[in-house]
Amino acid sequence: MHEEIKKTLEALNQGKLILYPTDTVWGIGCDATNEEAIKKVYQLKQRDDSKALICLVSDLRMLQKYVYEIPDAAYDIIDLATKPTTIIYDRPLNIAKNLIANDDTLAIRIASDEFCQKLIRQFKRPLVSTSANISGLPTPKSFSEISNEILKGVDYVVNLHREKKNSQPSSIIKIGNDATVKVIRK
Repeated sequence: MHEEIKKTLEALNQGKLILYPTDTVWGIGCDATNEEAIKKVYQLKQRDDSKALICLVSDLRMLQKYVYEIPDAAYDIIDLATKPTTIIYDRPLNIAKNLIANDDTLAIRIASDEFCQKLIRQFKRPLVSTSANISGLPTPKSFSEISNEILKGVDYVVNLHREKKNSQPSSIIKIGNDATVKVIRK
């Protein structure tokens, strides 16, 4: 794992795209503070850049650096969630502008996967994490289902957990600073 983290960090520090195993599905990722890298993700996925992407942080301390205010309900959801849960927060900070949705929100998940946590801690910045598919096509449930177009479109493919199967996308919950809670995806 140490060697894979080192190689992945090299790619991320050069503004390159990675394909990596997350706590949910295989993801296309990049530095969430690098606008040019994020543009490449949208191009590879053939996705309209008005459709927001998720980003991953390593822990609560990192989350606090990238959100103006974390609602109390978010802490409860993070503590009580039994599966990976992405929360959409109001007023993100210190992040690439093209990662922020038109309504000034950002979807962020605290990664629970050991590789992701170690990678993000060493990188010291959030990572974009979007499913490894062309927009509109099914999300691959395993590494073997990822299309050649995606495999060839990234700069580095992490060589870990390729046998992992039947992963599910995270739940998505939107929490407003006004305490409104809305389930987007179960």
